[in-house]
Amino acid sequence: MSQIKGFVFDLDGVIVSTDKYHYLAWKAIADQEGIYFDEQINNRLRGVSRMASLDIVLEKAHKEYTQEEKVALAAAKNDIYRESLNELKETDRLPGVTDTLNYLKNKGYKLSIGSSSKNTPLILKKIGLDTFFDAVSDGNNITYSKPNPEVFLKAAEMIGLKPEECVVVEDSTAGIEAANNGSFLSVAIGDARKIKSSTYEINSMDELIKLF
Repeated sequence: MSQIKGFVFDLDGVIVSTDKYHYLAWKAIADQEGIYFDEQINNRLRGVSRMASLDIVLEKAHKEYTQEEKVALAAAKNDIYRESLNELKETDRLPGVTDTLNYLKNKGYKLSIGSSSKNTPLILKKIGLDTFFDAVSDGNNITYSKPNPEVFLKAAEMIGLKPEECVVVEDSTAGIEAANNGSFLSVAIGDARKIKSSTYEINSMDELIKLF
């Protein structure tokens, strides 16, 4: 592993889980519009940008929406979601995250975030990690969402490393595809383990310590 010099972590589902907040916010919008929405549909939204997520939600709509209407719905969803994020705190970091991040930092690895979420800065602040990472690439500085590798490529660039020198840690299938598309090594956790196209699979974050 001598060639590995850094890590790019997805945020939601890897460092912290805000799945329930996303689900409830999208459900509120779907209910308001009379659109069927369940957890299975919600799972398709993992790692996907807000507007692309809205398009998935609207697949079951009974009418066509203008771009203006779509922007308004996405903004309303985000308002509901951001309000719920006020409940987040440091203890909401997922199991093994704190010890693993400290271990990797002490080993001299560069650590970064690669998330499609525009709420990344707020979430990191709420869980006490806003100054921890060497770089943060998120929905505020990218044009394309996963499986496009842009967010990971920018994160690697921000920490001065080539893709082949970085490991991406992801819980979504779109994220693993993005890592593969960008020529990164990848570690699948959670739902991402289903697709079997990652370099490694782990059941929990602390297993990274055994790999690296």
